[in-house]
Amino acid sequence: MHAITIPEPGGPEALVWSEVPDPVAGEGEVLVEVVAGAVNRADILQRQGFYNPPPGASPYPGLECSGRIAEIGPGVSGWAVGDEVCALLAGGGYAEKVAVPAGQLLPVPKGIDLKRAAALPEVVCTVWSNVFMVAHLRPGETLLVHGGSSGIGTMAIQLAKAVGAKVAVTAGTREKLDRCAELGADVLINYREQDFVEEVKKATDGAGADVILDNMGAKYLDRNVNALAVNGRLAIIGMQGGVKGELNIATLLNKRAAISATSLRARPPAEKTAIVAAVREHVWPLLDAGHIRPVVDREIPMSDAAAAHRVVEESGHIGKVLLVAS
Repeated sequence: MHAITIPEPGGPEALVWSEVPDPVAGEGEVLVEVVAGAVNRADILQRQGFYNPPPGASPYPGLECSGRIAEIGPGVSGWAVGDEVCALLAGGGYAEKVAVPAGQLLPVPKGIDLKRAAALPEVVCTVWSNVFMVAHLRPGETLLVHGGSSGIGTMAIQLAKAVGAKVAVTAGTREKLDRCAELGADVLINYREQDFVEEVKKATDGAGADVILDNMGAKYLDRNVNALAVNGRLAIIGMQGGVKGELNIATLLNKRAAISATSLRARPPAEKTAIVAAVREHVWPLLDAGHIRPVVDREIPMSDAAAAHRVVEESGHIGKVLLVAS
């Protein structure tokens, strides 16, 4: 088969479409013939040499895919050859085939094209595990989403609105904010021109956000805590703004607030299986009913993954960028 390899870390040109050995479905795994994958920021970090796959994972980038089951490994039940699926991966999505633990498979939701289903597993599992399983967003509360027009952001808006929460978002252009509004965002903040702390407090009568989903890390740490409501919860899922920041502990104590930080890729298989099961129970009915949908900016041939990485690094896209198998 062919896969995107990274002979040496570097820029987008480091991604090479190469012939590699076929993967084998081991105990508890299935082999998926990949129809599409999706680009995530973690893939860019891996390409640059900063985010290696966990031990035992595929060396190729790609944290989610969609396709058809080609082979069932030992100890797997409930799935059949030919089933159309999407999957949460620890790596290997930028390839023609990938071996997937059966507990990380999801059926393709009703009414969603098989290719577009590749945009779902990583973002849905990330949002559900952080915003709902860890931060416990409840109806009537306010969620602040940084990067509202990203793949994570567009899904977070839809899921929060589906449970009856108010949603504030940050983005850097009018076009991106307008798209967030179309998805249901209530408070639109241009981070280039406005102070998100002030805008969130203004929109909540001074209370602040009950939950913040943050992809920036250090750069926003202190301001995020200032933007939290009493008993607020800050969920950090990225570090685009750096890894070291200062925090006023007194503010955190006075607000009785909590900070969590998670990485989905490195979680053990049992934890991923539990998250996927929760997503199938709580989110898949919303997808099947058409209440939420993946947001896809464009499709690019998988063999030209370098072009897809350039698009994501330029940050002009809205939603997910897909890599489509030939």
